[in-house]
Amino acid sequence: MTNSLSQADIDIITQQLGRTPSGIRSVAHYSPQGVPQVLEMETWVFDQPFPTLYWLSSSAIDKALARIESQGVVKELEQRIKDDPELRAAYHQSHQDYVERRWAAMSDEHKQIIEAKGFTHLFETLGIGGIKNWDQIRCLHMQYGHHLAGNNVIGKILDEEYGIRAIADAEAK
Repeated sequence: MTNSLSQADIDIITQQLGRTPSGIRSVAHYSPQGVPQVLEMETWVFDQPFPTLYWLSSSAIDKALARIESQGVVKELEQRIKDDPELRAAYHQSHQDYVERRWAAMSDEHKQIIEAKGFTHLFETLGIGGIKNWDQIRCLHMQYGHHLAGNNVIGKILDEEYGIRAIADAEAK
């Protein structure tokens, strides 16, 4: 963990996750009421590569996304990506944004370790949440975490069509 996390943040994150957090670089997004919702993770954790840059910690958002995932939304969105060239291009740009942000957030020490161990290609090619196929969606949680902290077209759809942002913005301490 970095020194940028306050004890209050650590306490809230511990409650959200149900365990003591590890591998957190910083809080990437807070609710308007100051609740940590997205964590920016280290890229080298427990002596191994960790390609998930943004980790959604919000219990309220987690439950809302799990509910719509259980309704088959991931498959529907993947079909839309397949059928709509503009959406596919925007989604690929979301992955590229993630790759660039992940590399930029990486410490020089972690870059040296990753390069020395031959993992650089993973961090240049694996997209949101470490996914290899940029036409698929691993889970909505990773997409939405990236949306709140970066540039993610799936997150925008989740806001526009499923009202997730209203849930996110209402989360209070």
